[in-house]
Amino acid sequence: MAVDVLTEVTIDRSRELVAAFAGNPTNAPVWYARICGVTWQTEPPLRVGSRMAFVARFLGRRLAYTYEVVDHRPGERLIMRTVAGLPPRETTYTWSDTPEGGTRMTLRNRGEPGGFGQLAAPVLEAVIRRANRADLTRLKTLLETG
Repeated sequence: MAVDVLTEVTIDRSRELVAAFAGNPTNAPVWYARICGVTWQTEPPLRVGSRMAFVARFLGRRLAYTYEVVDHRPGERLIMRTVAGLPPRETTYTWSDTPEGGTRMTLRNRGEPGGFGQLAAPVLEAVIRRANRADLTRLKTLLETG
């Protein structure tokens, strides 16, 4: 895959709380600046095989795509892959305890950009990294102060 961006944050809240909130796709528009909406295509709760339709804005464009959960270990890891609307893309969340009692959360986006994106992959990675850092900072603030 041509784009592979890994970001992380430490949140001063329990792993169970962070994973339950961040791992619930319904909450994505609350902490992701670029996600406008999520509609479940399968019935909750979240499990392998669950599908959700996302609407996002990225680089001035409206994006509509569907993710399917391919791995789900509650409180530890969530992996989703596109099945419609975008070139192949995978998003992985992991959660682990910190020695201080908080949570280390990682967010990894991997994908194969189409068209012009293939040429601009290094720039695209920088844009995604910056956006992910901002989103994780928003999540941290929300969970630590909310």
